[in-house]
Amino acid sequence: MEKSRWIGKSLLFVKNCYMRASPKLKTFYKFARVELPPPHREDFPEIVEHAKRLFCGTLRGNWRNLTIMQAWLNTLVASEVLFWFFIGECLGKRNFVGYKV
Repeated sequence: MEKSRWIGKSLLFVKNCYMRASPKLKTFYKFARVELPPPHREDFPEIVEHAKRLFCGTLRGNWRNLTIMQAWLNTLVASEVLFWFFIGECLGKRNFVGYKV
């Protein structure tokens, strides 16, 4: 008897979660289709040109002209990329310490 009440309440909980989350998920999917697709072949020349400008600007010292806010944001983005790399490494090797050799 107690088990059926627990199952009924959990199903009601799942239904309520679905009803509350579905409008937000629809909005997310709508924007994700536009904003998060992988790059197309036509985008690569622009990406290469931007990377060249960034590299040359770094060598010329353009980083000295950044505001504190821009430098802080660049630091945050770089650390996010680094952390995702390390998390991907841990997930890929299925272990936190070293590789199984």
